[in-house]
This record gives sequence, C-alpha cells and structure tokens, in this order.
Amino acid sequence: MRPIPVVFHIWKLQIHTYGIGLAITFWFAFRYFERRLRRAGYPYQWLTAVFVWVIVAAIVGARVLHVASNWSDYSSDPAQILAVWNGGLSSFGGLIFAIPTGVILARRRCPSLSATTLLDLVSPVLMAAWGVGRLLGPQLMVRGGGHPTTAWFGMYYADQVGKRLPVPIFQSIESFVVFGVLLLVERRVATRPRGFLVAVTMTLWGLERYIEQHLWLNYPGHLGSTLVQIAGLTLFAAGIIMGAVLWRRRDRLPVLPGPLAASSEDAAADEDAGPRPAGASDEPTPSGFGSSAPIGTGTVTT
Repeated sequence: MRPIPVVFHIWKLQIHTYGIGLAITFWFAFRYFERRLRRAGYPYQWLTAVFVWVIVAAIVGARVLHVASNWSDYSSDPAQILAVWNGGLSSFGGLIFAIPTGVILARRRCPSLSATTLLDLVSPVLMAAWGVGRLLGPQLMVRGGGHPTTAWFGMYYADQVGKRLPVPIFQSIESFVVFGVLLLVERRVATRPRGFLVAVTMTLWGLERYIEQHLWLNYPGHLGSTLVQIAGLTLFAAGIIMGAVLWRRRDRLPVLPGPLAASSEDAAADEDAGPRPAGASDEPTPSGFGSSAPIGTGTVTT
C-alpha cells in the first residue's frame, strides 16, 4: 500500500495537501463559530477581520513553539524553519498565541461579548475544528504517523518506513468525543456558571493530549514530547481546579445556559424599545435566555 499523496501539481504550481487541509479546517471553524454567535444573539459582522488575525497568530505561535522545542532538528538547517508545509505545528503554541489575540480583538469589536462568554462559545468550536484538522492536516502530511506497528489498522505515511499507528485518526476520534461531551454539558447543565464550559474543555483536552502523546507519540529524551505531556497534565489539573471553583461558587456567579436563537421578532422589539437606560448592560442574563427578551444586541464597533 502506498502512502497518502502529500503533494500534487496543477501545471507548474505545487500544491500541498497539508495546506489545503488547514485552509478547510480554518474555514470550518469560522463558519461554525459565526453560527454559534448568531444563535446566541450576538453580532457577528466583526468576526471576519478578527479571524484573519487569529489565523496568523495561531500559525506563527504553533510554528515558533514547535521549532523552539525541537531546535535540534532545525539548528543544522535553519531554512526548514519556514517549511510549514512539511508539518510541525504545536497545538499549544497555536492556542497560546491565538486565544489572547482573539479575546482582545473580539472585546474591542464587540464590547457586549464578555471574555468568559466568548470562550464558552468558542470551546466546542475549537474541539470540532481540532477533530477536522487532525484528519485534514497531519493525516495528509509528511511523517504524519506514530510509532511503527504491525496491526491491521496501521497505515503508510510519506517519508516514514513501514506501517505506522494512524495517530491523527485516533486524535480526531478523541476530539469529537470531547466535542460531544461539551454539547451535552451545554444543553443539559442549564445552571452552569460562565466559564464552566472552558474548564471542561481544558480538563478533557489536556487529558487527551497527555494520553496520546504518552502512548503513541512519546520519544524518550525528546524535549518536544516531554513538554507536550507536561502541558497536557498542567491543562488537565487547571481545568479540574477551575471547574470545581466555578461550580462551588455558581450561586454567586452569573449563569449561562446554552445558546438560544434570537428571532427576528426579538430584534424588531429591541429596536422599537428605543435606547437602553444609561448603565444598562448588553450582556445576556439568565432571564434573557429563558424568555422572549432579546439578548446580546450590542453594537459592533470598528
């Protein structure tokens, strides 16, 4: 069996399947997050400009941390640092750069959307996009497989000898399981405090990253592999602590039930109601989610 093609040509143009996969993944994340914003009743027109910067930050951060943690692989040939099409993007690096960028820009463009609400809304998007990205990214890149195997489900990957564990497929399945859990929590735990969905995401994804790195991608003495495991366990522990604290204090914190579609009648009623009183907040409240009152009708700023 031959490896999955990682590059093809259209006339003189060389196309890398890895790049196409990343582009599709970003497009999916954008459309899904836009849909969740609309369903929650928030403005979404600001998202396009912000998302472009989030993509740039994610790619730069992912590459910087990958190169830094695997410097021995690049020190002899620095030109390879820019060869992103061969793979080599750190998920934690992407998040470290992209999340602060997205939160800061979103707060500027959509003041009615608080940071905690934003992160709650985007958490399922990140997990769904991670699942899609594993199938369309590492699965289609050079050296995308895990350890050698003789199992029937082993696959061949470009620039790797013999059958390999299809780790990107394992990762995708795990990510969609976490995604399903998040949707279940969002729909069934109606009195959860804001930020609780983020805590669940941190816990499950951190554990997922540790397990897959420890079982399928661990290379003794390799700094990058060790750092991923440490980061996964740290994220797992932080998520548990954050979730426990939020849950214990839920009676004193704002709650955020699942997204509720804002109807056209609601929007019309909001316009007829005239300007809000001074000091009134555009942030959705529990009563706003549970009644026909409009929610999150803040003004988009540029």
